[in-house]
Amino acid sequence: MIFRGLVLLGSLLLATGLAAAPALELAPLFADGAVLQRDVAHPVWGRAQPGAEVRVSFAGQTQTARAADDGSWRVTLAPLAGTARGTELQVAAGRETRVVRDVVVGEVWLCSGQSNMEWTLQRSPALPAIEARGAVPEIRQFKVARAVAGAPATTLAGEWQTLSPATAKSFSAVAYHFAAALQSRLGVPIGVVNSTWGATAVEAWMPAGALARFPAIATRWERALEDFPARQAAYEAERTAWKEKAAAMKARGEKPGNDWPKPPEGRGTRRQPGGLFNAMIAPLVPFPFRGVLWYQAEGNTGRAAEYAEYFPAMIEGWRAVWSAPEPAWFFFVQLPNYNVPNDKTGLRWAELRAAQAAALALPRTGMAATIDVGVPDNGHPPDKTAVGQRLARLAAGHVYALEFGDLTGPVARAARLDGAEVIVEFSSAASGLALRDESAAAFEVTDAAGTAHPATARLDGALLRVAGPAGVAPAAVRYAWRNHPPAPLFNGAGLPAAPFQILVHSAAPNPGGPKASNPTSR
Repeated sequence: MIFRGLVLLGSLLLATGLAAAPALELAPLFADGAVLQRDVAHPVWGRAQPGAEVRVSFAGQTQTARAADDGSWRVTLAPLAGTARGTELQVAAGRETRVVRDVVVGEVWLCSGQSNMEWTLQRSPALPAIEARGAVPEIRQFKVARAVAGAPATTLAGEWQTLSPATAKSFSAVAYHFAAALQSRLGVPIGVVNSTWGATAVEAWMPAGALARFPAIATRWERALEDFPARQAAYEAERTAWKEKAAAMKARGEKPGNDWPKPPEGRGTRRQPGGLFNAMIAPLVPFPFRGVLWYQAEGNTGRAAEYAEYFPAMIEGWRAVWSAPEPAWFFFVQLPNYNVPNDKTGLRWAELRAAQAAALALPRTGMAATIDVGVPDNGHPPDKTAVGQRLARLAAGHVYALEFGDLTGPVARAARLDGAEVIVEFSSAASGLALRDESAAAFEVTDAAGTAHPATARLDGALLRVAGPAGVAPAAVRYAWRNHPPAPLFNGAGLPAAPFQILVHSAAPNPGGPKASNPTSR
């Protein structure tokens, strides 16, 4: 009877939230195989019984803290030197002890975005060579499990894996090629935290502070929620019809297409504004990442003007949440060449690329152009080697002082009239300019009304000379301004010029025409 009463009491305590104090816990990134960031004051945090003294020991250091009333605790380790030798991280509170094994110290980068960042080596043509290389324990990935939350979470699911033939298939291809390009040069472990989800819009990755700047996001979302029941019913009918059509095609020996209906996105789905930041980014704060790698924009196709505002706001929002002494470096991938389906204008990704480049106005940012490595009819280019390596080149130059030449392709910095031609000057062209195909229809001039006209281009030493049709007064020069354009302009380092449009000096003012859009690094 007494035993039964104790069981009932325990059940009551659990049901009312008055159960025993939380067990000693560490934040998710502090797990076996972890990579810590070198050369910075490094926080370690978690939960314990309120009031408990927590002792954290690692690499000859011991730091203590007392758990707050809500059980949270945090200590800060003095800066650590990089090492590939696995060491135990020990955390103790009262009679409880947690031991994290094989912890190394090196460079840690947060990799986020949608499917092209999520794209794994399993679907990459580079996989056989990577598997043949064998185990590389100095390259490690923490894959964050997909989740959505309505408010910032404090924990998430995931685990660290070291690179080996058994694990390579699950690594982000972009993150791997980035890490591989840097690891041998730096001589320390590289950790990548892969927090990605395909087919997501930037709004889902924005923290509350950034979302508050744009009331239209909340208005649109509320409207979507109101329409959700009707859209869900329509989806069910469409899915049934598609299954019947697919079955009939298979019966005829035909292969169904990929035009199956997509389910509507409502509350608790990947489209919820802030939902992915809350669940998949917020629990990583305040881990001191060296920087962020970002590959996303496809999910905002058709809304380029918004993206030009939302994306920089997202970057600023992440930096505000981290509250670091200096903002972390933020390198992102500009969308590649691609024949966007159902885009009669042929310009939606061209406009979106310009919107991405707007983020370069922020300090400590950089953009990797990929206009030359896309697949015309596949929005997911399978080979991410060049993408990862170009991001690594940005990091090597800006962060680690390992590169001193051109870090990006040529960047148009000025354009001026010279008789019937426009002379365009470039930065990031110390290695010279190369126009691989002078006959390619890659250049245009726009007149004062904003109308685009085909143009020719030729190199004149370090300058580019562009000529439009006779009788057209050029107000601006555009390059590679299509979804899937020819893109023949490179520098001597083999890096492509990103698509650009630049105003011509001395041309008539054009308030309603194109504005300068010149990608660079800041």
